[in-house]
Amino acid sequence: MPSVSSVMAELKKRGTEKTRKIYARHGMATDNMFGVSVADLKVIAKTIKGQQVLAYELYATGNMDAMYLAGMVADGSQMLPKQLHEWVEGAKNLQMIGEYTVPWVTVENPHARDLAMQWIKSKKEHVASSGWSTYSGLVATKPDDALDLREISSLLGAAVKGIKSAKNRVRYTMNGFVISVGSYVKPLAKQAKAAARQIGVVSVDLGDTACHVPPATAYIEKIEAAGRVGQKRKTIRC
Repeated sequence: MPSVSSVMAELKKRGTEKTRKIYARHGMATDNMFGVSVADLKVIAKTIKGQQVLAYELYATGNMDAMYLAGMVADGSQMLPKQLHEWVEGAKNLQMIGEYTVPWVTVENPHARDLAMQWIKSKKEHVASSGWSTYSGLVATKPDDALDLREISSLLGAAVKGIKSAKNRVRYTMNGFVISVGSYVKPLAKQAKAAARQIGVVSVDLGDTACHVPPATAYIEKIEAAGRVGQKRKTIRC
């Protein structure tokens, strides 16, 4: 049976300086990281799938590779809100964790909507960005009749009003939320597109990379042209 020590040894073995540098260029803290590629993490995840306690122990190491792996393995529906709060607090300076890993598991949890709303209101950049990403995951996976459309409409308005003055990663995830609503929530697609037009170009520091912020209007129009507005995803995990 794999243990934390054996998995950490495997992660260390697979880590490379090249991958560490890639993560560093994206603005992530690399002081506790081996630099394991996502492809390699997926291979390891298959060997420990379903081991919930091990996933918790891996996340608790504070090592970014282990934290990302934990999100691949953990079943968010089994987690307590307290645990999810701890996970989001531990994601500071690690946007791969805060904007992907934490939302992955939170969306599976029955308290996902409440947690997303709490986090969105946080003054901490990494917590607020996790909140917007989590709500984006909810609109992408939940049927429209299971969503609070009035609340989502209000959040679109909040994004229009607050995106320019929001913190760096919050601007990025707010923009992603507008795209998600326009792509996955048919009754609000028109409003999301109008919000995207009002927001316009979003400026975000994405580190020393060639990455760019996807223009929300163009992205939504692409989904429209493909006839995929309102088509939900089974999961937001990638």
